[in-house]
Amino acid sequence: MQPYFYSVSEFIAMGKHGVFVWSCWAITIGVMLAFIIYSRKQRQSLIKQLTIQQARQAQRTTKTSTPVTKQAK
Repeated sequence: MQPYFYSVSEFIAMGKHGVFVWSCWAITIGVMLAFIIYSRKQRQSLIKQLTIQQARQAQRTTKTSTPVTKQAK
């Protein structure tokens, strides 16, 4: 059994197709990392918005749960 590439430089060059192969790898990894970063930022933003919304809802329920009534004399 013989190795296809005899050195690291031959592996990187890939028979003069290395530029295309490695650029495709770089683009793919870059897009995946960008998607992960975007998703995390969106998640943090959503959590922040939901926290604010829950706080507002809690304020509304505490204001309406203790009604002030006037007693007739």
